[in-house]
Amino acid sequence: MASPRTIGVLHGDGIGPEIVPAALAVADAAARAEGVEIEWRELPFGATAIATHGNPVPDETLTALDGLGLFVVGPHDSASYPAESKSPTPGAVLRGRYGLFANLRPAKAFSGVAAATPDIDVLIVRENSEGLYADRNMAVGSGEFMPTPDVALAVGLVTRAASERIARVAFESARERAAARTPGTRRPGRVTVVHKANVLRMTTGLFRDVCLEVAEEFPDVEVDDKHVDAMAALLVRRPADFDVVVTENLFGDVLSDLAGELAGSLGIAGSVNCSRTQVMAQASHGAAPDIAGRGVANPTAMIVSVSMGFRRYGIMTDDAALVRAADRIDTAVSTTFASTVATADLGGTASTGEFADAVIDRLNQA
Repeated sequence: MASPRTIGVLHGDGIGPEIVPAALAVADAAARAEGVEIEWRELPFGATAIATHGNPVPDETLTALDGLGLFVVGPHDSASYPAESKSPTPGAVLRGRYGLFANLRPAKAFSGVAAATPDIDVLIVRENSEGLYADRNMAVGSGEFMPTPDVALAVGLVTRAASERIARVAFESARERAAARTPGTRRPGRVTVVHKANVLRMTTGLFRDVCLEVAEEFPDVEVDDKHVDAMAALLVRRPADFDVVVTENLFGDVLSDLAGELAGSLGIAGSVNCSRTQVMAQASHGAAPDIAGRGVANPTAMIVSVSMGFRRYGIMTDDAALVRAADRIDTAVSTTFASTVATADLGGTASTGEFADAVIDRLNQA
C-alpha cells in the first residue's frame, strides 16, 4: 500500500469542485503544522469522467485507489448522468469494491451556529453494506423488483457477520470518544443499538441480538437499545442522552440526517465510509447543482469529513501526526464558528473560499 500521506482526491459534481479544494487547503495547513507533507492525487470521477472516459468511475481511478488507504470524494450527481451511466452509482462502486462497511456520521452543535438541539453530540454508526437498499443487498442484481406493474418488493438483508463487525466499530468508537473527553467532562462511553425488532423480528432482531452479544466484549462501555421510532423522538427531545448510536443501513441514513439538522445543518455534517484498512472521506450532503459555481457553498461538512478521514486513518495506521492534524482542524472550525464567521446558509456572509481562509487563519494562529 502507498504511503498514508498520499491521498486520493475525487472532486465530484455540482459544488464538489468548490468545497473539495477548500477542504484540502485547510487539511494542508493542518498537516504542515504537524510537519506532514500530503501528496494529493487527483483522479477522474463523476460527470467530468463520463465526458473524458465514458464512465463516472473509470478503471484508471479504481486502479489508483486500490493502492491508497485514504481518499477524499466530493458529492456526485448521478441523477443528471446519461441513462447508461446512472447505475451502479459511483458511491455503490466505491463502497462495493473497497468493502466500506462502516459509515460514521457525527452530529455536534457548534457555538455560533443556531441549532435546534444545542446539546447534541452524537456519532451515528451506520452499517453500510446490507439492509433494504437495492445496491447493497444482493450479490448479483438488485434486491428491488416488481413481479407485476402494480406490485413492488424489496429484500432486506441482515447477517451475523456484518452485524458483528459494525458493532465492534461502534463500541471501539465509544471507547475512543470517552478517552478523548476532557477530565472534567469524562463519562463512560455509551452505545445505543437501534432496531425495530418488535415488528422486523428476524432481521433487525438479529442485528440487535448480535450487537448486544458484542457488547459483552466491552464491559467498560454502557449499552442500551431503542426502537427506531422512539429513537427519532428521543434525539429531538433528549439528544444529550446519547453518545454512539449503531444501527442498520436505512435507519442509519434517516437518523443521521435528522441528527445533522438538529445540530444546525447538513452543511456541517461530516462523514466517512471505511473498512478496516481504507477510509473514504465524503460529506453527508449532495451535490447541490442549483448553487454550483456561485462560490456560496458551505465547505464545513467536507472539511470535517477530511478531518475525520485523517483521524480514522491515523488511528488505523498508528500515524499520530495525522490524528493531531485532525485535532487542529476540528479546533479551528469550532473557533471560526464561535467568531461568527459563516456561509450564507447559516446566516453569514462568507463565501466558500472566505470560510476556508478563516479556518486556515485560526489554524495558523494556534
